[in-house]
This record gives sequence, structure tokens and C-alpha cells, in this order.
Amino acid sequence: MEEKICGVNAIDLFSAYMNIIGTPSLEPESDGDPRFIGKTLGLVNGSPWISLWGKYFGKKIIPGVKIVQVGNDAVQYNFIKAHSQGKEVPPELNKHLFAEYATQLAELVGVDAIMITCSTMNRSYPVVQKAMDKFNIPVVQIDMPMMEQAVNHGGKVLVVVTHGPTIENTRLLLQETSERLGKPISFTGVNILEAYENLGIGKIREHNESIAYAIREAQKNEKIDIVVLAQLSMAVFKLSYPDCEREFGIPVLTSAECGFNKVKEIFLAK
Repeated sequence: MEEKICGVNAIDLFSAYMNIIGTPSLEPESDGDPRFIGKTLGLVNGSPWISLWGKYFGKKIIPGVKIVQVGNDAVQYNFIKAHSQGKEVPPELNKHLFAEYATQLAELVGVDAIMITCSTMNRSYPVVQKAMDKFNIPVVQIDMPMMEQAVNHGGKVLVVVTHGPTIENTRLLLQETSERLGKPISFTGVNILEAYENLGIGKIREHNESIAYAIREAQKNEKIDIVVLAQLSMAVFKLSYPDCEREFGIPVLTSAECGFNKVKEIFLAK
């Protein structure tokens, strides 16, 4: 009898994981869009577990780009601890670590762009961009294109988060984007802790249904014009709801779609 872990066939689990993640190779990607083959994108993650999202959405949106990732569990533990103690999030140490990780990607691999994938770490963007200036490497903060799209859309924005440390930094980024673009907006927010708990035990469908329920409940209470899902992990919502405008009557933006499409724009412009 084949071994199982958490009710999943272990061979099937490893087979599926490796089919997406792959093993490191110096060769360019063997298939994908010819416009992207030979390009390399460095992802700076808040924790290693999100790397599956980076590979999946990278292959989907910019096929042919080599995805090279760095992440550290201790970074996430450190900002969770800071948040629980009522301290500044993210801690200054985390910001400088992200700049260091980006520098390692630039020096060790020679990436064509860097993307910061962690919403809680969006405050690290200026530090990372400054570190990349000497390499002439563009930096994308994964949430920023999503916030720009929401602000340009206008109306009432519903910001959905599932992780406590993300809330304040997401609110700040939306406000800053509104001010930078010169387009005032109104917004409301909801934090769905049970969705994050479900995600952590592999209950993706339940995670997605919690988000859908929160969107519908918000629509009952006020007019919502657009929704932003504030973490890369939440992008799996679209696996259950691929046509959100039909389902909810309004756009639902994910940082994965907006962020990787921004990288696509950068690579196509080069």
C-alpha cells in the first residue's frame, strides 16, 4: 500500500509539486512564450511556503520566464511576533533583509526584475528599490499594480485580508496610491481569520468560500464597486471563482494577476 500524508497519496503529492516547482537549471526554460524565454524574475517572499504560488502564477501569466525565489520562515515569524506585541510591522530588520535577499538574487543569478510578493512587507519597497538601483533592476511590489487598478476604477473599494499583520500596511498602500494618482477613493475592509486558518490546513475550497461569503455580506451592507484581495495566498480564490464579475457583479482583483501582469509589461517593453 502506498504511503499517505494528511490523507494525500505521498507519491502523487511529490509528483505534482515537482512538476510545478522543478529543479534548478542554468538553462533557460524549455517551453513557454518565446518573448519571455531567457528572462529571469526574482521573487522575494515573506516565507518559503508561498513559493508554490509564485511558480504557479508565474508559469500561467509569464510562461517561459525563469522564476528564482528566496524566502525565510523567520521573516514571517518576526513580523507576526511584532504584530502580536503591538510593535511596528514590518520590523526594520525585515526590510533590510529583503534588500539583502534581492541583492543576493541580483549577484548570484542576474535577474531581469525583482518582485516583492509579501503584502505585509510592502513597506520594504523603497529599501529594496534603492538596493537594486546600482544593478539597474526594476522592482515590483506585488500589491501596487492591484491598488493602482482599484484606484483608477474608482468607487468604493472592499479590501479583503485574511492575515492580521497585513491589514495596516495594505490600508496605507491603498491610501498612498490614491494620493499619488490624485484620485480620491473610499474603502472598507474585512479580515477573515478563518480563511487563513483553512489555508493553513489545506482547505482551499473552504478558504475560497469564506472570502466569497465576506464579499456577499459586504455587498448587502453597502455599495461595493471593486474588491482587492490583499495577499498573494488569496489568489487561489479565482480557482473557485474565475468569473467574478458574473458571480458578484463587480471586479475582484488579486495581487497575483495584477503583479505578474505588471512584470509582463516590463519584460515586453525591454
